Amino acid sequence: MPATPPIVIGTRGSPLAMAQAKEAQARLAAALGWDIARLTLRPFTTTGDVIQDRALAEAGGKGLFTKELDAALLDGRIDLAVHSAKDLPTFLPEGLVIAGYLPREDVRDVFISPLAGSLATLPAGTVVGTASPRRQAQVLRARPDLKVALLRGNVGTRLQKLERGEAGATLLALAGLKRLGMESHATRIFSTDEMLPAVGQGAIAVTTRAEDARLREAVGRISHAETEASLTLERAFLAVLDGSCRTPIAGHARISGETVRFRGLVLRPDGTDAVEIASEGQARDAAEIGMRAGHDIKARLPGGMLQA
Repeated sequence: MPATPPIVIGTRGSPLAMAQAKEAQARLAAALGWDIARLTLRPFTTTGDVIQDRALAEAGGKGLFTKELDAALLDGRIDLAVHSAKDLPTFLPEGLVIAGYLPREDVRDVFISPLAGSLATLPAGTVVGTASPRRQAQVLRARPDLKVALLRGNVGTRLQKLERGEAGATLLALAGLKRLGMESHATRIFSTDEMLPAVGQGAIAVTTRAEDARLREAVGRISHAETEASLTLERAFLAVLDGSCRTPIAGHARISGETVRFRGLVLRPDGTDAVEIASEGQARDAAEIGMRAGHDIKARLPGGMLQA
């Protein structure tokens, strides 16, 4: 009987992406009872990694961190791809599916600054650096007297830019800092009431070819049911809105027992207008709850809130 072929896992090459891919590699090796060497990591440089001088929305929007990995999956160079779930486009290319999610890390954002202990105490006019329209809009909603400027790069690069004074403060995901062992850099952790996370924040998604039943089953062994239900709801919400990278959209689902609670938020980029929604229901109905929340909030949005 022929031996089961090894598995090639694709990932971005940043330190955080590699840490996430190694977590998936280790979990899969344990679930399959394999030597970890039979699951090899193949790093890729994506378009999103190369573009550092402008916002991703100006360079083509969603998919810039995934399209090279998608192409490698479709042509068979890799068998699985590991992504930060919040980087996945709303709709995957035909022939690809999300096969599962690893257990979700802390979803909260953190405030980092040498100038103040919190966003509320930053001096007026301070430049807050971020590449996220969602963070920008929520910062300006809370503190319209601040300035927001583009700050691109991986976690280490952004922290270095902050140290060089390119901005007076920045916001990052606590999940990424934890996975890199760098959470001590956080000046303050926002509550989700203060700064609602991005859809998928803190979750690691594994994609593969839809037709590959063997790999879908393998990833299914390590997929975390609560994370999968939460992300199913959040992504259903986003799919209805079909927001671009230019649209500040936030959404977070929490599961407690069999109940799921969701908060969603759509903002104008300058924070001057925001529409929120809250809903709950049975976790088994996650997709339906997310779609309903999306339709409900979309019906209440003023003109121009969803940017193409």
